[in-house]
Amino acid sequence: MGAADVVPGVSGGTIAFITGIYEELILSINKISLQSLKVLREKGIKEFWKEINGTFFVFLFAGIFISILSLAKAVLFLLENHPVLIWSFFFGLIIASTILVGKTVSKWNVGTVSSLLIGAVIALFISSIQTVGHVDAKWYLFLSGAIAICAMILPGISGSFILVLLGSYHTVLSALKDKDLAIIALFGSGCVVGLLSFARLLKFLFARFKEITVSLLTGFMMGSLYKVWPWKMNIGTEPLVIHSDGREDWMTTNVLPSNFEGDNQLLMAILLAFAGLALVLVLEKFAPKEK
Repeated sequence: MGAADVVPGVSGGTIAFITGIYEELILSINKISLQSLKVLREKGIKEFWKEINGTFFVFLFAGIFISILSLAKAVLFLLENHPVLIWSFFFGLIIASTILVGKTVSKWNVGTVSSLLIGAVIALFISSIQTVGHVDAKWYLFLSGAIAICAMILPGISGSFILVLLGSYHTVLSALKDKDLAIIALFGSGCVVGLLSFARLLKFLFARFKEITVSLLTGFMMGSLYKVWPWKMNIGTEPLVIHSDGREDWMTTNVLPSNFEGDNQLLMAILLAFAGLALVLVLEKFAPKEK
């Protein structure tokens, strides 16, 4: 999940879904409440730990944070130097994820198909937005964390891409690279507030409208394929923004491999797409199944 959340266009929620921990994640987050604090006061730390499923959170978030801190530089390097190959890998991963999540819908009818299409349109719209904004205000970083974490636990909606839209992506990623604890703590506080609030809505949706909700999430993943299409071309005559380090941000559009400027690396891209697809199938096969 941490590795996925670093990349704009890939959702950590997708990984949670295909590895069989998604509903446990949502339910466990919902257990952190005033009721759990009452258990702590009346029954002690041991019962409180069991109440909030503490061990689950320790292993999950340790894995996420270790992955984010260790992979941030590597992911930036690959995105800048081998974009076609890294996006091809994630394209295959998301295709397989969409199929596996869609298979969990027991009955396709007008409601679930409509939900699927709505989710696909929403994700397609979000993925097609062009932005290069950059905001450093402290209150805005807190707000960015609260909003982005909601997307990070939604399959198909990339939290890091939401940060790109909000203009906070480079600020947060640079803080992770430079170990800027002040910015990390501020952003993390926003994430906690957003996570505790949004998880309650998801719990309600899964309890009352599970088939509709899962089909909507499947649509989100379908629509996000636009963002991770490997072959892109700059449009316009000059970059929208030139950063202080010389990095340029352009508006881009998706193109066919045959129309790609430069080496389209088609064979290797196809192989990596299949590798991403195979990885998801292996994860799904060996992941513990939810009870």
